[in-house]
Amino acid sequence: MTTKNKNHDLDAHEKEILEEFEKGNFVSVSDLDEKMQIAKQAAKNYIKRDNRVNIRISAADLNMVRKIAVEEGLPYQTLLSSIIHKFISGRLVDSGKR
Repeated sequence: MTTKNKNHDLDAHEKEILEEFEKGNFVSVSDLDEKMQIAKQAAKNYIKRDNRVNIRISAADLNMVRKIAVEEGLPYQTLLSSIIHKFISGRLVDSGKR
């Protein structure tokens, strides 16, 4: 039985990478072991415990964040973290809503 790959929850960049991979546009590296060690260390560094940050935010803004988080089914802290991450990576898009 074959399963069809569904591109659920991939952003545009991830879809582009997947398409290029499926076209066979990636090549093996000659120093695979070294590259694997670098990638493993990067993953370990990424997975390390997150830092805590305290911010001051108006009660009205916090209530709106909490409301949106409930709608999204997320803890409000996770929503705030996601917003910050999208902002710094240039992927935060103003939809004009709200």
